[in-house]
Amino acid sequence: MAVADDFAPTISIEGARKARGNLTQARIRWMVLAMVLGFGLVGGRLVQLGMVETDSTIEGQARDVITATRPPILDRNGLEMAVDIRVPSLFAEPRRIIDVEEAVQKLRTVLPDLSEDFLRNRLTGDKGFVWVQRELSPAIQDKVMRLGIPGIDFITESKRFYPGMSEASHILGSTNIDNQGIAGIEKHMDSDSIALLQDLGLARGNALAPVELSVDMRVQHIMHEQLADAMTRYKAIAAAGVMMDIHTGEIIALASLPDFDPNDPKTALVKDSFNRITAGIFEPGSIFKTVTLAGALDSGSVRVTDQFDARFGVRFGRFTIDDFHGKHRILSLPEVYKYSSNIGTIRVMQAMGKDNYRAFLSTMGFDERVQFELPEMRLPTVPKSFSEVGAATASFGHGLSVSPLHMVAAYSAFVNGGNYISPTLYKRSMADAEPLYRRVVQPSTSEAIRYLMRLNAIGSGGSGGQMNKLALGFRVGGKTGTAEKVVDGRYSSSKVTNFFGSAFPLDNPRYAMVIMVDEPKAESAQTGTTAGWNAGTVTGRIVQRVAPMLGIAPDFSPLIDDSLVPAALRNGPPGSQFN
Repeated sequence: MAVADDFAPTISIEGARKARGNLTQARIRWMVLAMVLGFGLVGGRLVQLGMVETDSTIEGQARDVITATRPPILDRNGLEMAVDIRVPSLFAEPRRIIDVEEAVQKLRTVLPDLSEDFLRNRLTGDKGFVWVQRELSPAIQDKVMRLGIPGIDFITESKRFYPGMSEASHILGSTNIDNQGIAGIEKHMDSDSIALLQDLGLARGNALAPVELSVDMRVQHIMHEQLADAMTRYKAIAAAGVMMDIHTGEIIALASLPDFDPNDPKTALVKDSFNRITAGIFEPGSIFKTVTLAGALDSGSVRVTDQFDARFGVRFGRFTIDDFHGKHRILSLPEVYKYSSNIGTIRVMQAMGKDNYRAFLSTMGFDERVQFELPEMRLPTVPKSFSEVGAATASFGHGLSVSPLHMVAAYSAFVNGGNYISPTLYKRSMADAEPLYRRVVQPSTSEAIRYLMRLNAIGSGGSGGQMNKLALGFRVGGKTGTAEKVVDGRYSSSKVTNFFGSAFPLDNPRYAMVIMVDEPKAESAQTGTTAGWNAGTVTGRIVQRVAPMLGIAPDFSPLIDDSLVPAALRNGPPGSQFN
């Protein structure tokens, strides 16, 4: 028993040591297992995050569409009117963000304008892609990237830039933040071809062929400048103008003020900034007398040598239509035009017949939209049939409403030999244009209209005299139109919309133009508010500056005007050349 007792403490100590060793090993094994499981979970999460597919859409829209490019838009001389620039846009992938609060605070150090609530809302959740802020500068991009926030990155987008700012805004339109056309030729391009290229993947990162327009930005600049001057000079509420190549239908310039900056599309929402050339319809006033006389002459109902009784107003029931500045005598047809006689114009229309007159308006396309690329268009309002008084007022441009684009297309046909050609914003050669011609009046009628238009500029008492003084040497002719506006259901003599329809050079016509000035005031005590004093003078200033650019040299030889309007006929009826 003594021996056994001597060995007992030794056995007990060794057992304890062995037990502690086993426990330590067990603990180590459990710690290793825990670490393996921990690293496994972290690794698995990283693998999971790495295997998450990148969304092919950006908040419901295909990435390819947003990153797609648009072709540059050039004027007829190769000047850039619209180009794409590449800009970085910030996005987040919320399901990759580890610490939302940290990300919010860091981002606000670079983008303090973004609220915490907005960022927190955008960065929370399991979405694969959300926008944070678009169209940032490269400097901001660099600062954000230095923050090193997981789940935050940039995508390079295309942004449209318009070097001319507002000068051609109503032609170009604008794009939205996704670089999609929302107005003007930009929208037409999308509906016509660009969207197809984007769907096919041909518009992503590739240089697309430029789109060449018919517009001449030199002429566009001057027209825009002169319309802005007219609004200031005459204290008008609006002004607009359009110039067209009478042979090809190409639009050389088109402007409407107030306008907007296409680089900031929201400015297009400002009141009254719509395109008055295409989306505005107006009673054209006396510039419509050119239409009436062209129809009557072409029908053979009247001749340039005919005379008309304008001694008394034309009575319809209890209403009498008179002249603004009546001569109250027998007038020759050129005098009817030159003195802008309502009475004489009614007599001309009556000789043609109201039904034939209404049919001629259809021939000229006045009861339908002009075929044109801009989506901003309105239907004209022309009665389907005329009563006697309705035909009478329509003959001098009241009781119907058409766009200035209708009028410039009509004037082009009246001076180009009688062929109607639809206007276009794209370049069009003569070879392409001629198959599109539609004859509306005979060449002899066109010759007579050119005579009447030039007579109104240089003949004694013509309403185009002020215009001609400013455009001497460029053989411009045209017709004024002063249309009283309807206020509270009645025509107002104090509020008028003025027009001047013109063409030049009338010895070899190339261009037609319509200018509008809305609610002008008299420039001085010596001037009035009728169209000759504002829309007419704007026309003269534009022609005087743009004609040399367009290759038209001034010629002050009286022989040219003698061939158009013989001196002996400037104060009386023309001779037999129009019989």
